[in-house]
Amino acid sequence: MSMHRLQKLQELQRNAGIDCVAIVPGANMLYFTGVHYHLSERPIIAIFPASAGVQPALIVPAFEAGKALNGPFRIDWRVYSYMDGQDPQTAADQAVTDLGLDGRAIGVEPTAMRILESSLISHRAAQARMTSAVDILKQMRMTKDDDELARMRRAAKVPERVLAEAIKRLKPGMTEREAAGVFMSVSFEQNPQEPASPPLVQTGLSAAFPHAFAGGRAIQPGDLMVVDFGAVVEDYGSDITRTIAVGGEPSDEMKRVYEVVRQANAAGRAAVRPGILAEDVDRAAREVIEQAGYGRYFTHRTGHGLGLEGHEAPYMVKGDKTVLQPGMTFTVEPGIYIEGKGGVRIEDDMVVTDDGGESLTTFSRDLIVA
Repeated sequence: MSMHRLQKLQELQRNAGIDCVAIVPGANMLYFTGVHYHLSERPIIAIFPASAGVQPALIVPAFEAGKALNGPFRIDWRVYSYMDGQDPQTAADQAVTDLGLDGRAIGVEPTAMRILESSLISHRAAQARMTSAVDILKQMRMTKDDDELARMRRAAKVPERVLAEAIKRLKPGMTEREAAGVFMSVSFEQNPQEPASPPLVQTGLSAAFPHAFAGGRAIQPGDLMVVDFGAVVEDYGSDITRTIAVGGEPSDEMKRVYEVVRQANAAGRAAVRPGILAEDVDRAAREVIEQAGYGRYFTHRTGHGLGLEGHEAPYMVKGDKTVLQPGMTFTVEPGIYIEGKGGVRIEDDMVVTDDGGESLTTFSRDLIVA
């Protein structure tokens, strides 16, 4: 962990009245340690005390301890390890005792901490109070530093290269799964160092369902294909959606729908600047769609934060009062989905700059007929 991140975490904990933060494998552990661990039946817990000068503790299987001790961030860990076949409770009890956690306020990740890990802590800290640390964690991770932004810029360019090549290989008669395979294949060609995730591919009538997976439907001439995918470069991701007409022009109505979504995407991007609320971006995009008479067909938020995770804070949705600050990154992805006719979505990755917003993705937003 960089000293800056450690000091910032400790400061935020003290301000929130939290004595320590306990993190399990996932994006937050990667952010603070630089080490990839995964959730499994073998519990792993990193505990970061709020008090300056107190060593963080790591409860970890013995064969995994070296990853942290030799990780990219220099951390003076107190390691509490256990062998396969040993009860990890012994290691956890020692860590909890050494840190004096009983009766303390312990910040956890409410959507990630499992009974497995929480019970290990509470065994010797029955009087401890577990509370959400989500506000602390998102406050740190929402604003990206220069290194994080550089990775995200590189990640944003990969799917654009993939789109340019994959579009040439699309043709009517392919199934959605075959089209998804094209994108997977080209993704590997363009970014072989990182595993490609299966893209969301919907065509024709199935495009009216925003997050359906590719099926066996054969693409018909003039079908609109919604393709949603991204890439990862050094742990940081991109997320782009384009809607493409395959094998011919779409109907006049769907052309109009496409144009409305294109304008909504432009309005959402243009609204981005420091000082506005996250929900203001949603409002800017949504007003375009509502004024065109398609408001009830825009069924999801306008965007979500992006970084180590595909979905993270802030969220471009009514009710998110996050004040946008330079370095925050998120998507702008309005859509219209009309059951029985089809759907359109156009998604870009944005970063808040000192005086506005910059789109990390620049692939053409005009309707492309493949």
